[in-house]
Amino acid sequence: MKLNLPDKLYYSIGEVAKAFNVNASLIRYWEQEFPIIKPKKNKKGNRYFTPDDLKNLQMIYHLVKEKGYTLDGARIALTTNSKISETITIIDRLEFVKAELQKLKDSLVEKPE
Repeated sequence: MKLNLPDKLYYSIGEVAKAFNVNASLIRYWEQEFPIIKPKKNKKGNRYFTPDDLKNLQMIYHLVKEKGYTLDGARIALTTNSKISETITIIDRLEFVKAELQKLKDSLVEKPE
């Protein structure tokens, strides 16, 4: 899953939720369930996520939403499998290549007149 976010130091919970196409409440829930997500909070209590938090959320999203893991299963997988981030990186690259090949295929197909 490729996130469409600008390069910044911190992202609001709204930006993160929109990038993952989920509700902000789900992001807050995952924050409680997974200790690897530790957003910064200001005095008002607003959460600000770092790029590292986004990578962790991306791993959780991949396991829970795309692979169908339970929260307990995802928690165990994150603690025991150190290659999950590499796998997600490879999947992102392959999805990009697939999209580019599809564009190329679509441009080569002749439309009947």
